[in-house]
Amino acid sequence: MNLIERIEQEQLKKEIPQFSVGDTVRVHSRIREGDKERVQIFQGIVIGKKGRGINAAFTVRRMSYGEGIERVYRLHSPWIEKIEVERSAKVRRAKLYYLRGRKGKEAVLGRK
Repeated sequence: MNLIERIEQEQLKKEIPQFSVGDTVRVHSRIREGDKERVQIFQGIVIGKKGRGINAAFTVRRMSYGEGIERVYRLHSPWIEKIEVERSAKVRRAKLYYLRGRKGKEAVLGRK
């Protein structure tokens, strides 16, 4: 292993749960506001995963007051406290971008 790969291995998180596209997850992330720090929970559907190793990222989408909100998280970021899998789902796509065009109950997987 060269020096860069060894440094990246040290930065990888060990306790990441197995989740896939379509799962409903709760992401606990640390937010810094001024000199204070707090944990904020963002719950939604994973609509995409990309990258691998230290560059791995995933996108979580949720509906809030009728508007769709998406956040992209780095999987091995030190700002992520933990990831909880709320519900698992079987989907036939690698990216669920079609959820962006849906509203209300249509936007939740498995419901019409």
